[in-house]
Amino acid sequence: MPHKDSAAAGLLAGITAFLLWGMAPLYFKLLDGIPAPEILAHRSVWSLLLALLILLLIGKQRDFLSTLRDRRRMATLAVSTLLIGSNWLVFIWAITNAHMLDASLGYYINPLISVLLGVLFLGERLRPLQWLAVSLAVIGIGHELWQFGELPLVALFLAFSFGFYGLVRKRAPVESLTGLAVETLYMLPIALLYLLWSDSPTSNLTGNAWQLNGLLLLAGPITLVPLLLFNIAARRLNLSSIAFLQYLGPTLMLMLATLVFGEPLNETKLVTFAFVWVGLILYTAEALAHRRNQRALLRAA
Repeated sequence: MPHKDSAAAGLLAGITAFLLWGMAPLYFKLLDGIPAPEILAHRSVWSLLLALLILLLIGKQRDFLSTLRDRRRMATLAVSTLLIGSNWLVFIWAITNAHMLDASLGYYINPLISVLLGVLFLGERLRPLQWLAVSLAVIGIGHELWQFGELPLVALFLAFSFGFYGLVRKRAPVESLTGLAVETLYMLPIALLYLLWSDSPTSNLTGNAWQLNGLLLLAGPITLVPLLLFNIAARRLNLSSIAFLQYLGPTLMLMLATLVFGEPLNETKLVTFAFVWVGLILYTAEALAHRRNQRALLRAA
Protein backbone atom coordinates (compact mmCIF):
# COMPACT_ATOMS: atom_id res chain seq x y z
CA MET A 1 0.00 0.00 0.00
CA PRO A 2 2.76 2.59 0.78
CA HIS A 3 4.29 1.84 -2.63
CA LYS A 4 0.93 2.45 -4.34
CA ASP A 5 0.42 5.64 -2.35
CA SER A 6 3.90 6.81 -3.39
CA ALA A 7 3.19 6.07 -7.06
CA ALA A 8 -0.19 7.84 -6.85
CA ALA A 9 1.46 10.91 -5.31
CA GLY A 10 4.12 10.81 -8.03
CA LEU A 11 1.47 10.59 -10.75
CA LEU A 12 -0.47 13.52 -9.30
CA ALA A 13 2.74 15.57 -9.02
CA GLY A 14 3.76 14.70 -12.58
CA ILE A 15 0.38 15.53 -14.09
CA THR A 16 0.28 18.84 -12.20
CA ALA A 17 3.83 19.73 -13.30
CA PHE A 18 3.16 19.15 -16.98
CA LEU A 19 -0.23 20.87 -16.80
CA LEU A 20 1.45 23.93 -15.28
CA TRP A 21 4.12 23.89 -18.01
CA GLY A 22 1.43 23.55 -20.66
CA MET A 23 -0.60 26.42 -19.17
CA ALA A 24 2.43 28.70 -18.72
CA PRO A 25 1.68 30.53 -22.02
CA LEU A 26 -1.46 31.97 -20.38
CA TYR A 27 0.80 33.67 -17.83
CA PHE A 28 3.22 35.04 -20.42
CA LYS A 29 0.31 36.29 -22.53
CA LEU A 30 -0.70 38.46 -19.57
CA LEU A 31 2.67 40.20 -19.97
CA ASP A 32 2.04 41.07 -23.62
CA GLY A 33 3.74 44.32 -24.51
CA ILE A 34 6.67 43.78 -22.14
CA PRO A 35 9.90 42.90 -24.03
CA ALA A 36 10.95 39.24 -23.79
CA PRO A 37 14.41 40.10 -22.33
CA GLU A 38 12.71 42.09 -19.56
CA ILE A 39 10.42 39.17 -18.69
CA LEU A 40 13.46 36.87 -18.70
CA ALA A 41 15.28 39.26 -16.35
CA HIS A 42 12.40 39.16 -13.87
CA ARG A 43 12.14 35.39 -14.24
CA SER A 44 15.80 34.91 -13.34
CA VAL A 45 15.78 37.36 -10.39
CA TRP A 46 12.63 36.06 -8.68
CA SER A 47 13.46 32.41 -9.43
CA LEU A 48 16.85 32.85 -7.76
CA LEU A 49 15.38 34.44 -4.63
CA LEU A 50 12.71 31.76 -4.31
CA ALA A 51 15.18 28.94 -4.99
CA LEU A 52 17.54 30.24 -2.28
CA LEU A 53 14.64 30.50 0.18
CA ILE A 54 13.53 26.92 -0.53
CA LEU A 55 17.09 25.61 -0.24
CA LEU A 56 17.34 27.31 3.15
CA LEU A 57 13.99 25.91 4.31
CA ILE A 58 14.84 22.32 3.33
CA GLY A 59 18.39 22.51 4.67
CA LYS A 60 20.16 22.22 1.30
CA GLN A 61 22.18 25.43 1.51
CA ARG A 62 25.39 23.44 2.08
CA ASP A 63 24.88 21.66 -1.24
CA PHE A 64 24.50 25.05 -2.92
CA LEU A 65 27.65 26.44 -1.26
CA SER A 66 29.70 23.33 -2.08
CA THR A 67 28.62 23.63 -5.71
CA LEU A 68 29.81 27.25 -5.78
CA ARG A 69 33.26 26.04 -4.63
CA ASP A 70 33.46 23.28 -7.26
CA ARG A 71 35.12 24.78 -10.35
CA ARG A 72 34.25 21.86 -12.62
CA ARG A 73 30.56 21.89 -11.74
CA MET A 74 30.43 25.68 -11.98
CA ALA A 75 32.01 25.60 -15.46
CA THR A 76 29.46 23.01 -16.58
CA LEU A 77 26.60 25.02 -15.10
CA ALA A 78 27.85 28.13 -16.91
CA VAL A 79 27.25 26.28 -20.19
CA SER A 80 23.85 25.05 -19.03
CA THR A 81 22.97 28.63 -18.07
CA LEU A 82 23.57 29.81 -21.64
CA LEU A 83 21.36 27.00 -22.94
CA ILE A 84 18.44 27.39 -20.53
CA GLY A 85 18.62 31.20 -20.59
CA SER A 86 18.41 31.29 -24.39
CA ASN A 87 15.66 28.63 -24.31
CA TRP A 88 13.59 30.72 -21.88
CA LEU A 89 14.15 33.87 -23.95
CA VAL A 90 13.03 32.28 -27.25
CA PHE A 91 10.08 30.56 -25.54
CA ILE A 92 8.87 33.84 -24.02
CA TRP A 93 9.33 35.61 -27.37
CA ALA A 94 7.39 32.85 -29.16
CA ILE A 95 4.46 33.05 -26.75
CA THR A 96 4.23 36.85 -26.81
CA ASN A 97 4.63 37.04 -30.62
CA ALA A 98 1.98 34.53 -31.77
CA HIS A 99 4.35 31.59 -32.30
CA MET A 100 2.84 29.28 -29.69
CA LEU A 101 2.38 26.53 -32.30
CA ASP A 102 6.12 26.61 -32.97
CA ALA A 103 6.79 26.34 -29.23
CA SER A 104 4.45 23.35 -29.03
CA LEU A 105 6.15 21.67 -31.99
CA GLY A 106 9.55 22.28 -30.39
CA TYR A 107 8.60 20.45 -27.21
CA TYR A 108 7.06 17.59 -29.20
CA ILE A 109 10.35 17.22 -31.10
CA ASN A 110 12.50 17.56 -27.97
CA PRO A 111 12.28 13.90 -26.76
CA LEU A 112 13.44 12.65 -30.16
CA ILE A 113 16.26 15.22 -30.22
CA SER A 114 17.33 14.05 -26.76
CA VAL A 115 17.43 10.47 -28.04
CA LEU A 116 19.58 11.54 -31.00
CA LEU A 117 21.96 13.46 -28.73
CA GLY A 118 22.31 10.34 -26.57
CA VAL A 119 23.47 8.44 -29.65
CA LEU A 120 25.89 11.14 -30.77
CA PHE A 121 27.44 12.07 -27.42
CA LEU A 122 26.75 9.29 -24.91
CA GLY A 123 27.33 6.25 -27.10
CA GLU A 124 23.72 5.07 -26.77
CA ARG A 125 22.33 2.79 -29.48
CA LEU A 126 18.94 3.06 -31.10
CA ARG A 127 16.84 0.07 -32.03
CA PRO A 128 15.26 0.01 -35.56
CA LEU A 129 11.86 1.41 -34.52
CA GLN A 130 13.57 4.20 -32.61
CA TRP A 131 15.54 5.16 -35.72
CA LEU A 132 12.25 5.15 -37.64
CA ALA A 133 10.70 7.48 -35.03
CA VAL A 134 13.56 9.97 -35.34
CA SER A 135 13.43 9.71 -39.15
CA LEU A 136 9.72 10.54 -39.20
CA ALA A 137 10.36 13.73 -37.23
CA VAL A 138 13.10 14.67 -39.72
CA ILE A 139 10.70 14.01 -42.64
CA GLY A 140 8.07 16.24 -41.01
CA ILE A 141 10.55 19.09 -40.63
CA GLY A 142 11.78 18.50 -44.20
CA HIS A 143 8.20 18.74 -45.46
CA GLU A 144 7.81 22.17 -43.88
CA LEU A 145 11.14 23.26 -45.39
CA TRP A 146 9.97 22.07 -48.80
CA GLN A 147 6.58 23.80 -48.54
CA PHE A 148 7.67 27.12 -47.05
CA GLY A 149 11.32 27.21 -48.09
CA GLU A 150 12.34 27.77 -44.49
CA LEU A 151 12.94 25.69 -41.40
CA PRO A 152 10.74 26.00 -38.29
CA LEU A 153 13.60 27.78 -36.53
CA VAL A 154 11.78 28.59 -33.29
CA ALA A 155 10.68 24.96 -32.83
CA LEU A 156 14.13 23.60 -33.68
CA PHE A 157 15.90 26.08 -31.40
CA LEU A 158 13.66 25.19 -28.45
CA ALA A 159 14.07 21.46 -29.09
CA PHE A 160 17.86 21.55 -29.52
CA SER A 161 18.58 24.06 -26.74
CA PHE A 162 16.55 22.06 -24.22
CA GLY A 163 18.00 18.79 -25.51
CA PHE A 164 21.57 20.05 -25.11
CA TYR A 165 20.61 21.49 -21.73
CA GLY A 166 19.61 18.03 -20.54
CA LEU A 167 22.83 16.60 -21.96
CA VAL A 168 25.00 19.20 -20.21
CA ARG A 169 23.17 18.81 -16.89
CA LYS A 170 23.97 15.08 -16.99
CA ARG A 171 27.61 16.16 -16.74
CA ALA A 172 26.93 18.23 -13.62
CA PRO A 173 25.89 15.94 -10.74
CA VAL A 174 23.80 18.49 -8.85
CA GLU A 175 20.17 18.41 -7.78
CA SER A 176 17.69 20.29 -9.97
CA LEU A 177 16.92 23.04 -7.46
CA THR A 178 20.60 23.64 -6.63
CA GLY A 179 21.46 23.70 -10.32
CA LEU A 180 18.67 26.15 -11.08
CA ALA A 181 19.80 28.39 -8.22
CA VAL A 182 23.34 28.50 -9.65
CA GLU A 183 22.07 29.10 -13.20
CA THR A 184 19.87 32.00 -12.14
CA LEU A 185 22.76 33.34 -10.04
CA TYR A 186 24.83 33.43 -13.24
CA MET A 187 21.98 35.32 -14.93
CA LEU A 188 21.57 37.80 -12.07
CA PRO A 189 24.21 40.45 -13.08
CA ILE A 190 22.89 40.62 -16.66
CA ALA A 191 19.29 40.71 -15.43
CA LEU A 192 19.98 43.54 -12.98
CA LEU A 193 21.96 45.54 -15.54
CA TYR A 194 19.13 45.17 -18.04
CA LEU A 195 16.49 46.29 -15.54
CA LEU A 196 18.60 49.24 -14.36
CA TRP A 197 19.61 50.51 -17.81
CA SER A 198 16.59 49.57 -19.90
CA ASP A 199 14.44 52.37 -21.30
CA SER A 200 11.35 50.16 -21.02
CA PRO A 201 8.75 51.98 -18.88
CA THR A 202 7.88 48.78 -16.99
CA SER A 203 11.46 47.92 -15.98
CA ASN A 204 11.21 50.21 -12.95
CA LEU A 205 8.94 48.43 -10.46
CA THR A 206 8.25 51.65 -8.54
CA GLY A 207 6.46 53.07 -11.57
CA ASN A 208 4.20 50.04 -12.17
CA ALA A 209 0.74 49.24 -10.92
CA TRP A 210 0.77 46.67 -8.11
CA GLN A 211 -1.11 44.21 -10.33
CA LEU A 212 1.70 44.24 -12.91
CA ASN A 213 4.39 43.93 -10.23
CA GLY A 214 2.48 40.98 -8.78
CA LEU A 215 2.49 39.29 -12.19
CA LEU A 216 6.23 39.87 -12.58
CA LEU A 217 6.92 38.42 -9.11
CA LEU A 218 4.91 35.32 -10.10
CA ALA A 219 7.68 34.45 -12.58
CA GLY A 220 9.57 32.82 -9.69
CA PRO A 221 6.85 30.38 -8.56
CA ILE A 222 5.80 29.68 -12.15
CA THR A 223 9.39 28.59 -12.88
CA LEU A 224 10.06 26.63 -9.69
CA VAL A 225 6.77 24.96 -8.68
CA PRO A 226 6.46 22.69 -11.75
CA LEU A 227 10.17 21.86 -11.49
CA LEU A 228 9.80 20.73 -7.88
CA LEU A 229 6.67 18.72 -8.72
CA PHE A 230 8.50 17.11 -11.64
CA ASN A 231 11.32 16.05 -9.31
CA ILE A 232 8.78 14.40 -6.98
CA ALA A 233 7.28 12.56 -9.96
CA ALA A 234 10.68 11.50 -11.32
CA ARG A 235 11.59 9.87 -7.99
CA ARG A 236 8.30 7.96 -7.68
CA LEU A 237 7.38 6.99 -11.25
CA ASN A 238 9.09 4.84 -13.86
CA LEU A 239 10.49 6.41 -17.01
CA SER A 240 7.70 5.13 -19.26
CA SER A 241 5.11 6.97 -17.15
CA ILE A 242 7.18 10.16 -17.31
CA ALA A 243 7.49 9.70 -21.10
CA PHE A 244 3.71 9.70 -21.48
CA LEU A 245 3.18 12.65 -19.16
CA GLN A 246 5.70 14.90 -20.93
CA TYR A 247 3.38 15.19 -23.95
CA LEU A 248 0.74 16.94 -21.83
CA GLY A 249 2.67 20.22 -21.99
CA PRO A 250 2.97 20.67 -25.77
CA THR A 251 -0.56 19.27 -26.27
CA LEU A 252 -1.98 21.98 -24.01
CA MET A 253 0.11 24.59 -25.82
CA LEU A 254 -1.26 23.35 -29.15
CA MET A 255 -4.84 23.59 -27.88
CA LEU A 256 -4.29 27.06 -26.44
CA ALA A 257 -2.65 28.28 -29.65
CA THR A 258 -5.45 27.09 -31.94
CA LEU A 259 -8.57 27.27 -29.77
CA VAL A 260 -7.88 30.27 -27.53
CA PHE A 261 -5.44 32.52 -29.37
CA GLY A 262 -6.47 31.71 -32.94
CA GLU A 263 -3.10 30.76 -34.40
CA PRO A 264 -3.74 29.04 -37.77
CA LEU A 265 -2.89 25.33 -37.96
CA ASN A 266 -2.54 25.17 -41.73
CA GLU A 267 -2.19 21.98 -43.75
CA THR A 268 1.59 22.15 -43.98
CA LYS A 269 2.03 22.66 -40.24
CA LEU A 270 -0.48 19.86 -39.57
CA VAL A 271 1.52 17.45 -41.74
CA THR A 272 4.68 18.33 -39.80
CA PHE A 273 2.89 17.72 -36.50
CA ALA A 274 1.46 14.43 -37.82
CA PHE A 275 4.91 13.04 -38.71
CA VAL A 276 6.24 14.04 -35.28
CA TRP A 277 3.20 12.56 -33.50
CA VAL A 278 3.54 9.23 -35.31
CA GLY A 279 7.25 9.18 -34.51
CA LEU A 280 6.54 9.79 -30.83
CA ILE A 281 3.86 7.07 -30.73
CA LEU A 282 6.25 4.58 -32.34
CA TYR A 283 9.08 5.52 -30.01
CA THR A 284 6.94 5.31 -26.86
CA ALA A 285 5.32 2.00 -27.89
CA GLU A 286 8.72 0.49 -28.71
CA ALA A 287 10.17 1.69 -25.40
CA LEU A 288 7.29 0.15 -23.46
CA ALA A 289 7.56 -3.16 -25.35
CA HIS A 290 11.33 -3.27 -24.77
CA ARG A 291 10.82 -2.58 -21.07
CA ARG A 292 8.30 -5.42 -20.78
CA ASN A 293 10.69 -7.81 -22.55
CA GLN A 294 13.54 -6.85 -20.23
CA ARG A 295 11.36 -7.46 -17.19
CA ALA A 296 10.28 -10.84 -18.58
CA LEU A 297 13.91 -11.84 -19.12
CA LEU A 298 14.78 -10.79 -15.57
CA ARG A 299 11.92 -12.83 -14.13
CA ALA A 300 12.95 -15.82 -16.22
CA ALA A 301 16.53 -15.49 -14.99
